[in-house]
Amino acid sequence: MLFRPNKYILLAVCVTLFASSCVEDDFIIGNGVISGEPFSTSKQEFPVTVKHIDVSSVQTNKLPLYQLGNYNDPVYGKTSARIISQLRLPSNNPTFGLLRQELEDLEDQGGVQDTLNEQERVNAAYLYIPYQQVPATNRDSDSDGVPDIYDEDPNSNQSDSDGDGLTDNEERLLGTNPLDPDTDGDGVLDDEDEETAPNNYPLTFDLDSIYGNPDIPFRLKVESSTYFLRDLDPNENFEQTQRYYSDQDFSEFVGATVLFEGEVEIDNKQIIFYQEDNPDTEDIDESTLLDTQKTLNPGIRVALDTNFFQENIIDKEGSSEFISQANFQSFLRGLQLSIYSSDEMMLLLDLTDAAVFIEYDYLRNNNNDTLEDTSDDELERENQTFRLNLITGGGFAPIVGNAINTWQTESYNSIIQERIDNENDQSRIYLKGGSGVLAEINLFGEGEAGEDVIEEIRANNWVINEANLTFYVDREELDIAGSIYEPTRLYLHNRENMRPLYKPSTESSVAETPLGFYLNYDARLQKEGDKGIKYTARITEWVNDIIVRDSVNAPIRVAVSANIGVTNYLEAIEQNAEMVNHPLMTSITPIGTVIYGPLPEQEQFDKRLKLDIYYTETDR
Repeated sequence: MLFRPNKYILLAVCVTLFASSCVEDDFIIGNGVISGEPFSTSKQEFPVTVKHIDVSSVQTNKLPLYQLGNYNDPVYGKTSARIISQLRLPSNNPTFGLLRQELEDLEDQGGVQDTLNEQERVNAAYLYIPYQQVPATNRDSDSDGVPDIYDEDPNSNQSDSDGDGLTDNEERLLGTNPLDPDTDGDGVLDDEDEETAPNNYPLTFDLDSIYGNPDIPFRLKVESSTYFLRDLDPNENFEQTQRYYSDQDFSEFVGATVLFEGEVEIDNKQIIFYQEDNPDTEDIDESTLLDTQKTLNPGIRVALDTNFFQENIIDKEGSSEFISQANFQSFLRGLQLSIYSSDEMMLLLDLTDAAVFIEYDYLRNNNNDTLEDTSDDELERENQTFRLNLITGGGFAPIVGNAINTWQTESYNSIIQERIDNENDQSRIYLKGGSGVLAEINLFGEGEAGEDVIEEIRANNWVINEANLTFYVDREELDIAGSIYEPTRLYLHNRENMRPLYKPSTESSVAETPLGFYLNYDARLQKEGDKGIKYTARITEWVNDIIVRDSVNAPIRVAVSANIGVTNYLEAIEQNAEMVNHPLMTSITPIGTVIYGPLPEQEQFDKRLKLDIYYTETDR
């Protein structure tokens, strides 16, 4: 990858307390707002300093989302992520078929075949992992059943997206497909067809968290893992959760049998199944109707090696390996998932909804409702499905089980690495998710100089109306590099206690989505066209706490985040081997950006990072 050999000159600028411009705008808010005295609003700019936190690895087990695949960041280089996950029994000592294994092993003494050897056999096994979807409140603005991205007019439910003469909302009420003019494919358009079965088609979804071209198949490899994932740490007397980190390598701990290796096509439609025809209903052919209980949301669904699950699951019925989850995990140690390194596709996946489905059949005795008369008994094969989970829980529930994200990352180019390492270089701020880069900001300057600034503000008796930090995107560097995906929001938090700088009690929200809440704080990416320009983080309460309430002027950590509403954090390790707290929702995203620092080149000086305070000064 080529990078422009820019040479940034550190400006020899001496920034003093009030050297920046002071703009006054006289206006009247209302009589008696501040003791009835005349007042004016002013803006003051204050210098900040920045340093980078260069992370080498982060804790990556028990995550809400896992990275899988390859993301080639034009600025930061390539990240290749794989997943190692346990498999979990739905319950201890499961029964396959109708009879427990100890009953199958008995000889029939009564002549009623109640101890039949059921001879279970695996017919198919599938791994299913759903894709992420755009949040519900964002995907269908007019509530007509058509995702905005596919809707002819997302703001009107009277649009006709498939041109069949019915509005999208009419099709929602009728149960026909608003994206297909002939839902049942019988040659008659939906507006004329009176025999179309309602809601008998796969729904189309607006997929999310796919970094790559969804129209190009990717090559997936699924292997059995031979590495034992511990739930508890023996070094902590088995009282603490075992931590695993992103730079650990388990790729050699795989079994001899590859469970799946092949292409996967991304489909935005539900995975559907049909019912079995009921011979007792001659007027209805159920085999043409969807089996809604089996229907799956869009996701990866690949066929796995059946012999592996015959030998390691079905044939183990009643064995000691199935007595407990601990025994099972020691016996069958899970799966490893990877995407070919040459395929440019990165997915974020929720493993709590993932599963392995084992389809098998078994012999059962049909006594034709004559329990005492065995002359009419028949042996029949029944179908059944057994589900193995990967991990469970999530949301507001604790995650049960263990899955790990590991990734390999390329080294940053020399210019970026030098700027990250050099605390005196204040020209740029580099931010990247995963085991990437955080920034640390000091307001008002460091040490006694910073305290002097704070004391002078207090002495001025200002009423602070707003305080913000504006982070301008280095558009030139991103455009030259060819960056596509930009972080949609920045997460600012207190370095000392890891709490966010926003206060939920003073915030406004329009939706429970990553971009729909904490709008006063903001820090969302502002765009011109499809390109990001800046992030403005309002930290008024934080600054008032320092100035008015005498709170500690703690350093502020800045990170990219997939969701600033999730404030949990995990352990991470810096390049210098120091431990550091790392925001959870920074760990799960591979993307990054470049921001102008406090001292960029002269021609970009108006885009420098600084603290802007808007205040009211009364006549005293």
